[in-house]
Amino acid sequence: MKERIKDKITQIEEYLSDLSESVPETLEEYKINQEKKAACERHFEKIVEATTDLAFLIIKQNKLKIPEDDVGAFEILFNEGIITETLAKSLQNAKRMRNVLAHLYYSIDDERVFYSVSSELGKDANEFIIQAKKLIR
Repeated sequence: MKERIKDKITQIEEYLSDLSESVPETLEEYKINQEKKAACERHFEKIVEATTDLAFLIIKQNKLKIPEDDVGAFEILFNEGIITETLAKSLQNAKRMRNVLAHLYYSIDDERVFYSVSSELGKDANEFIIQAKKLIR
C-alpha cells in the first residue's frame, strides 16, 4: 500500500508541474486564451481526482471508515487527525469545483477557476502530500 501511495504522490506532483506550465499570468489572459483555459481546467480535474484517490488509499491503508462519497473522504481524514479542517474544506471545495468543470460547463466561473489554479490548488495539494508522506515513513 505504501508504494501505491508513493506512486500517487508522484503522479500529483507531475500534474502540479504540468499545471504550473499552463497557468497564464493574468485572469484576462486566462479568459481569452481558450487553449490555456482548457489545459488548466483539465489539469485541475486530474489533480483533484488524484488527491481523491490518495485520500482513499490513506483510508484503506489505515482501515478507516469508508466514506459515502468522494467529498466525505477528506472529512474522514480530518476526523482522524490526518489533515486539518481547513485543508479538508479546501479539498472538498476543489472536488465540488471539479464536478462542475466535468459536468456543468455552462456554469463555470472563470475568475474562481483561475484563482484556484493559480494560487489555491497547488498550495492545498502540496500540503496534502506533506501529510500523506508522514504516513508512509
